[in-house]
Amino acid sequence: MGLPPRVYFTVHEVTARWGCNIADVSGWADAGRFRILTGIPAVRCGDEVVAGKVVLSPMELLPLFRRCGTGPTEGVMRRIQSMGRQDWLLITDPAGGIPVAVADMLILAEEVHAFEEENEMVRRITSGPGATTPYDWEGMMVALIHRIHERGLPATQAELVAEMQDWFADQSDGRKIPDSRSIRRRVTPVWKKLRGEGP
Repeated sequence: MGLPPRVYFTVHEVTARWGCNIADVSGWADAGRFRILTGIPAVRCGDEVVAGKVVLSPMELLPLFRRCGTGPTEGVMRRIQSMGRQDWLLITDPAGGIPVAVADMLILAEEVHAFEEENEMVRRITSGPGATTPYDWEGMMVALIHRIHERGLPATQAELVAEMQDWFADQSDGRKIPDSRSIRRRVTPVWKKLRGEGP
């Protein structure tokens, strides 16, 4: 039995996954493309006590996200946003705020995947311990082989790609269907080989 999908990625894991700078991640988070989270002990924000998972404001921690890489690895957080709320809370106790390290900053895996889908990014991580992808590519290849074995090749590659999209729809109740280009990249080598067009 395999491990369940990842729940979080660290900011550093995301920069490696996307091949970008930490300043880019900070900018996208500030623009509302996803949220940067961390976990905190109990603090007081006026009359409220807040603890656990909170949202960070990248612009308030800007020195941590320098493009040149010379920034500190830890900063002080004075405002937080509770999950599920839109307003920001000022930390009143401790009065100076609390420290937060870049190494402890997280992004929800579902928000990472949504960002990748929206921007049609090819995932760098597709296998190995803790790896995650929303699509069952291995299952698709098994279905592809079975389809060709049972019924041969269809008249066009587009038909085969469409059938594989239908397979994803059937497997996920229509929730996880990759775009046709992603499927075509995987189907094309098989198509060309079986038609004698490839190496």
